[in-house]
Amino acid sequence: MRIMIRFNVPPSVDGEMDNIKKAIESMHICGDGAFTKKCSEYLEKLTGTSKCLLTTSCTHALEMAALLCDIKEGDEVIMPSYTFVSTADAFVLRGATPVFVDIRPDTMNIDETLIEAAITEKTKAIAVVHYAGVACEMDVIMDIARRHHLKVVEDAAQAIMCTYKGKALGTIGDFGCFSFHETKNFSMGEGGAILIRDPEYIEKAEILREKGTDRSKYYRGQVDKYRWQNFGSSYLPSDINAAYLYSPFEVAETINQARLDRFHQYYELLTPLMEAGRIELPVIPEGCEQNGHMFYIKTKDMEERTALIDFLKENDIMAVFHYIPLHTAPAGMKFGRFHGMDRYTTKESERLLRLPMFYQLTPEQVEYIAGKVKEFYETRR
Repeated sequence: MRIMIRFNVPPSVDGEMDNIKKAIESMHICGDGAFTKKCSEYLEKLTGTSKCLLTTSCTHALEMAALLCDIKEGDEVIMPSYTFVSTADAFVLRGATPVFVDIRPDTMNIDETLIEAAITEKTKAIAVVHYAGVACEMDVIMDIARRHHLKVVEDAAQAIMCTYKGKALGTIGDFGCFSFHETKNFSMGEGGAILIRDPEYIEKAEILREKGTDRSKYYRGQVDKYRWQNFGSSYLPSDINAAYLYSPFEVAETINQARLDRFHQYYELLTPLMEAGRIELPVIPEGCEQNGHMFYIKTKDMEERTALIDFLKENDIMAVFHYIPLHTAPAGMKFGRFHGMDRYTTKESERLLRLPMFYQLTPEQVEYIAGKVKEFYETRR
């Protein structure tokens, strides 16, 4: 029986069911239970951030960040077009206009040299996306933000355990957002987290996350009853979800290293194709540490990519492309605008192909996949 090598398999270790059972037995399965606390403390220790709050998704973490940045109708937020819709949605929901700028072709990240020219009197923030866990050029971006008095939100959905010049991604800007969706390195099915750099925002974030109440203070014994303090929503995940997430956190280094091993194996096996000029491989700039979240190649064009996808599928390998640039989508044209020239965003997005990558992926599977990629190009000489 032929078995398809899936593009993604949600990470699974041995402790999930035990932790879920403990959460149920504790009779506290709503938000901010024992496992939520454990996950938050782990992330705070891992990143060094002032405060980490688990959320129901990275999308909701981004929405919280937009609210904490005080984004209002008529504001503009600069971001890449090559990203997931949530990066833009969080700000569009506040009435802001996403201003898209072009990407760098080497990392697929926002081109930091184009940001300043896109700033207007309406610009309120810069939203950066660390694609595939590879950092944007944060020193330049933070300097621009300081000089123009702008907030910086890091969409670090793919970037847990990644660093820029020794600093954890998600902790450099004002707010950072992680994803624990089933496609990420660490998963709770659906979930995320917001990292808060400056302590002055912690209380406001807690109130926002707890339906606008100071319930978090009440649980800590700081007030005798909790009250409605401000606007807010319910961004707390169930402690059952947090219990599932804490299991991979307990073996985080093992998971991270396994993914990096497969990343480097892919790279080594496919280097001859790169040296022959047939494909391009990921670029990791100096000073950036990534997490093996993704391994992609770039083909000559979309036609070649489509043919390769079909060939791999015929050989039981599921490989997929990624984002359709937001500025070309109906909502992107309605709510946002592209500043400057689209020199690389569309062109590079049409060439990029993601190969299978997940914790349980074996060295033998990677060797087979890389072999089939080579076989494809041998037939197209």
